[in-house]
Amino acid sequence: MATLRVALVNDYPVVVRGLDAMLQPYADRVEVAGLGVRQVPNEPVDVTLYDTFAAASLMGEDGDRILGDPLAGRVLLYSWNLGPDDVRSALERGCAGVVDKSSTAAELVRAIEQTAAGRRPVVPPPAQAGGEPRQCRWPGQEAGLSMREAEVLALITQGLTNEDIGRRLNLSINTVKTYIRSAYLKAEVTRRSQAVRWGIEHGMLPGPADSVP
Repeated sequence: MATLRVALVNDYPVVVRGLDAMLQPYADRVEVAGLGVRQVPNEPVDVTLYDTFAAASLMGEDGDRILGDPLAGRVLLYSWNLGPDDVRSALERGCAGVVDKSSTAAELVRAIEQTAAGRRPVVPPPAQAGGEPRQCRWPGQEAGLSMREAEVLALITQGLTNEDIGRRLNLSINTVKTYIRSAYLKAEVTRRSQAVRWGIEHGMLPGPADSVP
């Protein structure tokens, strides 16, 4: 099988670089041909892996732009938020497949290969999964935040309410509050205004649309 050319796209450069590191052991099967912040790099690829970390909506304007980009190839959605309605909506909007972030790197590579072959993979989280994606990186990780805590804090930094975050992440309001409490503890803040300031200082606002240096 020929090596597939893959673009990695997310709002945060550190997340894109983390995905790149995650796929490096599979360089004989997938070639990371471009890293992009909020847009596909300027070269054609077979598959674009679109990571929705801390996106204010699952498939908003950035998603529409990527889906409409002729350089993007087939678009594979990579997200925590893959309830039945989310999966159906993503596929109806034009995504060629979806894969849950708790999947292993090997499962992600298989999903990329299936996407390139036109099979529309829907990869649910493995039954034994419970940890963070292997080798992935995210804003706030250096302070000890889990990916979920970081995602919640990034959405707070973007101005979303607890109710907005719950709807966005398919979480109950009590679960959102639990993540907020644990994130605040690790960030050593006590108020929302402090959390927003901390988030801004730690790269939790989306980057401008551009390629990753």
